[in-house]
Amino acid sequence: MRVVCSKDNLMEGINITQKAVSSKTTLPILEGILLEASDKFKLTGNDLEIGIECIVESDIQRTGSIVLNSRMFGDIVRRLPESEVLIEVKDNNLVIIECENSHFELKGINASGFPVIPEINKNNTFTISQKLLKDMIKQTLFAVSTDENRPILNGSLIECKDNTLSFVSIDGYRMALRSAASDNENQDFSVVVPGKTLNEIGKILQPVDDEITIYNSENQITFDMGNCRVVSRLIEGEYLNYRNLIPKDFETKIKVRTKELLSSVERASLITMDEKRYSVKFSIDDEKIIISLNTDMGAVREEIRIDMTGSKMNISFNPRYFIDALKVIDDEEIEVKFTSNVGPCILAPVDGDSYTYMILPVRTRDN
Repeated sequence: MRVVCSKDNLMEGINITQKAVSSKTTLPILEGILLEASDKFKLTGNDLEIGIECIVESDIQRTGSIVLNSRMFGDIVRRLPESEVLIEVKDNNLVIIECENSHFELKGINASGFPVIPEINKNNTFTISQKLLKDMIKQTLFAVSTDENRPILNGSLIECKDNTLSFVSIDGYRMALRSAASDNENQDFSVVVPGKTLNEIGKILQPVDDEITIYNSENQITFDMGNCRVVSRLIEGEYLNYRNLIPKDFETKIKVRTKELLSSVERASLITMDEKRYSVKFSIDDEKIIISLNTDMGAVREEIRIDMTGSKMNISFNPRYFIDALKVIDDEEIEVKFTSNVGPCILAPVDGDSYTYMILPVRTRDN
């Protein structure tokens, strides 16, 4: 194999494929990136749960393949001069990397033992802009559970139903739902994608209108961006019926400026090192909400003007859950709806239903 490509293009391909390289394995080949030169120059990482292929623009002078240690390969290329890079495979898997006056010789691994990323039948297929997909991941991923005792909640539900695409994440204390109209006319489907996969895809996606194609088989899903393809296993099992979890009746509703509420809760959380032990209290009364928090280290109290309908209420929450949701909401103003002082609350847009964030309160002596 002999290829020549720019350092920038090569480094971009390495950075993308490294996201699928295993960091905890006893198999040296899984710590590597597969380099393949045929009609295209392709880099591949595969940790057996997620696989990423990336096409790198290059001049292919001789075809072939080799596996190089991902960390070492990436560190070398990162420190090369800003110029053209030559990669050549010699006998006995010896790999030459040259760039201007730099010359490296690395011992590669025969590519025959590298796990192949499967081709998936394009049964359920839909397209979406990279920007929208990136936003939908960011706006729901934070609520994915890390509890390994409930593996189905370690991923996000991606569901297409009635021409609506929805992303749903639930961790037992909160739920994040983001929906968007879908122009895809294919049959409805429902899959659960590991949070790890969506986290890595979110890093790869660009905030552009270029489309990405997503298709899945029975136990795997592919995200195809043209020059980059991500294949991941799906989490098997039946996801929670999230629609039944969303309350319909509310005792109190308020309209509040998003950034004002976020800033206030963030300031309140500054005086606690243990958000699970100390909760932030919302006291809703006469067109204002008083946000307070008391800990062994001190106390804080702030007042925000709101539009209110319904009953007065005192209710407490883990501040982190409110901060995580408010940070990903772009609307200037939101509606917060409370079922009771011991029931879930809902954060929703003033108009429409593009997102729903449900947060369970913390039980205290005051409620």
